[in-house]
Amino acid sequence: MKLSEANAGYTGYVSSVNGSHHLLSRFIGIGIVEGSPVQVIQNLKGQPVLFYCRDSIVALSKKDCDKIEIKGGDQA
Repeated sequence: MKLSEANAGYTGYVSSVNGSHHLLSRFIGIGIVEGSPVQVIQNLKGQPVLFYCRDSIVALSKKDCDKIEIKGGDQA
């Protein structure tokens, strides 16, 4: 499942990250790598996805979240 598709309360981990070299460098810089735990806090239409990853709250556009595959999670 893409991170952009997850509902609030979803917990899981990053299974893969795709995108340009620049985008991958950004993700690595904020700690979004394969195996990172994620918990979706908010995912509303027309708003960035807000999620908790590696002791930080991160807000990313849905376009960027389309590049992050997650799995193994539970819905709250």
